[in-house]
Amino acid sequence: MTGEKSFRTFGDFYPFYLSEHSNRTSRRLHFAGTSIALVLLMTALIAKAWWLVAAAVLQGYAFAWAGHFFFEHNQPATFKYPWFSFMGDWRLWWEILTGRVRF
Repeated sequence: MTGEKSFRTFGDFYPFYLSEHSNRTSRRLHFAGTSIALVLLMTALIAKAWWLVAAAVLQGYAFAWAGHFFFEHNQPATFKYPWFSFMGDWRLWWEILTGRVRF
């Protein structure tokens, strides 16, 4: 391994995840994308419109990746740590919602 970070637990990963989301606009885009994804997922379940699940995933990542490419200027953690990154998105969303992370 050439100095690349490796994470064994989500607890080890999350501080790195937060450091990759230091830009306020990026965090706002993540929050918006995750919120819209949640609404789309709930609508998919209620209406049994399963295509909305794909729409939720696509638009959620579109918002997040716009934040990384245009504001953070870094590569989304999804590319190397897909599951931890997915968990981080939801934890960040919750921490913004509850005021633990600045919006």
